[in-house]
Amino acid sequence: MQIKICKKIELIDPKQWNALVEDNNPFIRHEFLAALENHNCVGETFGWLPCHIAIYENSHLVGAMPLYEKLNSYGEFVFDNAWADAYRRYGIPYYPKLVSSVPYTPAQGQRLLAKTEKREHIYELLLSALLELTKSLDSSGFHCLFPQAEEHQWLESRGLLSRYDCQFHWHNDNYVDFNDFLSRFSSKKRKNIRKERRKVSQENIHFRVLDGHLAKDKDWQDFNHFYQKTFTEKWGIATLNYGFFREVAQTLPDHTVLVLADLDGETIAGSLMYRSDTTLYGRFWGCSEDIDCLHFETCYYQGIEYCIKQGLQKFEPGAQGEHKIARGFVPTLTKSSHFLSDSSFQTAISRYVEQEQNAILDYIQNLNQHLPYKTNQQ
Repeated sequence: MQIKICKKIELIDPKQWNALVEDNNPFIRHEFLAALENHNCVGETFGWLPCHIAIYENSHLVGAMPLYEKLNSYGEFVFDNAWADAYRRYGIPYYPKLVSSVPYTPAQGQRLLAKTEKREHIYELLLSALLELTKSLDSSGFHCLFPQAEEHQWLESRGLLSRYDCQFHWHNDNYVDFNDFLSRFSSKKRKNIRKERRKVSQENIHFRVLDGHLAKDKDWQDFNHFYQKTFTEKWGIATLNYGFFREVAQTLPDHTVLVLADLDGETIAGSLMYRSDTTLYGRFWGCSEDIDCLHFETCYYQGIEYCIKQGLQKFEPGAQGEHKIARGFVPTLTKSSHFLSDSSFQTAISRYVEQEQNAILDYIQNLNQHLPYKTNQQ
């Protein structure tokens, strides 16, 4: 087998790459990763340098990994600033490091792409290539963020450290419609959600749920305005842009879900989501008018209704947010895998990771006491 390190994903055949993607996950598909590169959403400016791994057998792609050389920790959603600070205090560079993830996307998915019948062998080759690349780049280590459970388990068996975190996901219990979903809530929680939705409907706001086929240039211009405005006012660095949004909509139209809120003929808010065959992923939101509960309706309730209508099994609305619990999202354990080149740091941080795991598990157990769903006594 031949192993190649590709500085551009366009060097890898799209059909062969996508043939390795499971569940039609939009973020791992060649089109999505290519759009990031085509519109300078990754690269020197933002510290995400593509170095994807491709494994070929007789010129046919049998294994791959989305991989980036990172010059900072921005856009990862698995926070290691304390690790970087410890390296700095000891006079050891923490950057560059290698990260297998989808930039700016805290969504679970494949990181070790492999032909099913050769999976174990290809996993070994990918890890071997990673370790060699870590040495050649003089990298502090390798980080695999939000992998699938089976991938994480395999990496853990090879000695990589395991970090835990918590997100809030919605699961479809074969609901007939939104009212059926609400019928599973306790009376008080059910009334609160109906009150929130009523506040928005009383404003005479109309919602459009569009895929990439239906969304027009004006819709993407409006959404890009909301996205840029949100980052300017709250989060600091807007890494994506109109060209990226538009290209993904054109190349992955059936994976794109754009929710737009219109008032008096003007679009005032938008939420961008993407979907796989089983899961809806909430990604970005923005608005031009501050209307009570508009965020909850645009980002959560419209997404839940979409999942029920489309028969999707799960809705991942993004990282963090305990306020999602009251709206039907449940605490969900997420994991990542980490290898540090310096064995002394690997040993020291392993103790930190163990304490962090216990804290996250305790946190999730506590949150599960506050779910809005009916108990046997209700």
